[in-house]
Amino acid sequence: MSESLKVGLVSISDRASTGVYEDQGIPALKTWLDSALSTPWQACERLIADEREQIENTLIDLVDREHCHLVLTTGGTGPALRDVTPEATLAIADKEMPGFGEEMRRISLNFVPTAILSRQVAVIRKQALIINLPGQPKAIRETLEGVRAKDGSVVHVGIFAAVPYCIDLIGGPYIETRTDVINAFRPKSAQRPPASQA
Repeated sequence: MSESLKVGLVSISDRASTGVYEDQGIPALKTWLDSALSTPWQACERLIADEREQIENTLIDLVDREHCHLVLTTGGTGPALRDVTPEATLAIADKEMPGFGEEMRRISLNFVPTAILSRQVAVIRKQALIINLPGQPKAIRETLEGVRAKDGSVVHVGIFAAVPYCIDLIGGPYIETRTDVINAFRPKSAQRPPASQA
């Protein structure tokens, strides 16, 4: 029996969390995951303020009590005084995964020179991968999916291509993607027949 994929979605925004404006982060994450995953999944949503203790407690709750396999955060990763998402994420981590942050900045530099101001990190806590994503829906999609040419071909692969195999390695469920959106990479030794053929 395969385990169901559980994904924590955390939007970190002072204004959205107090109702000043409508949150766009969680809807953008859900829309993209629905388009990209062929594996059934369920979301565990949290909309919170830019408060380090609250961010830490939320991440701990999603991993330790809700047993999410993947947690995606959006917002709070810039240099502003209120941006503390990376600090909170690192504080609750067992391992840092620096390649994700490096690649997210490299992808975003295709679009804006201010991508170098981003401080996104990714970590592992227990058997969960936690990734800090950008705050804007367009940037969320580009970071996860990659950069496409005008003809739709991928010219820079998005970070989600590495996520399913990472989840494999830390003991999570086997995740399959829709290859027209993002082609998940696994070594041949780690690949299984598609669910439709199994």
